[in-house]
Amino acid sequence: MKGICFDFNGVVVDDERHHCAALREVLAEWGITVDEPTYYHDYLGYDDRGCFMHAWSSLGWTLDTAKIEQLIADKGKRYRALISADLTLVPGAAAFIRAAHASGVRLVIVSAALRSEIVHVLDVAGLSDCFLGIVAAEDVGATKPNPEGYLKGLGLLSLPASECLVIEDSIPGCRAGLAAGMQVVMVATSHEQEELVGAGAALVWDDFRGHGPEELPWHSTSY
Repeated sequence: MKGICFDFNGVVVDDERHHCAALREVLAEWGITVDEPTYYHDYLGYDDRGCFMHAWSSLGWTLDTAKIEQLIADKGKRYRALISADLTLVPGAAAFIRAAHASGVRLVIVSAALRSEIVHVLDVAGLSDCFLGIVAAEDVGATKPNPEGYLKGLGLLSLPASECLVIEDSIPGCRAGLAAGMQVVMVATSHEQEELVGAGAALVWDDFRGHGPEELPWHSTSY
């Protein structure tokens, strides 16, 4: 048996631009300016809570629990509106996931996204039956690059790290997968390929088009 832990945003669904836009809109209302390059360099890989805590702490501000929940709700409302208008999967992702599932590879999602967002997208895309389970933002106490989420993903797969891979698009996510003892494959949907090659990934693809699970750098020689 082999397993894959998929990140979600930027790996399965092409929605990082929506997360970026929604977060920037909320921050702008508080007088905090974050441009797109800064979002992709400093915020990618955080869950919503981590994004707002990072923004506030970078200015020396403090956030209480009630305010964080308000900000998360506001950002979520904006994100859902953007997704409703434009739901796009990463090119080739659906075919790749179905091929891996049909080949007997065990699949889980490990993401900083909310469970409700992940479930909604998988249902709409017709991919829900391909995944054994989901590790979402609500399931972990520390976000990537902390390996907690990927270690929980291994638990869902019921396989050793040596038989599993991580597919990611963010550098914090790559570090989390490596810290969990797995090889990492990167898709260059959120960073330039040059950045990802130096992050420790075993393989870097533009996206999933033209690729199949047999190309992944499995530890063992058989697939």
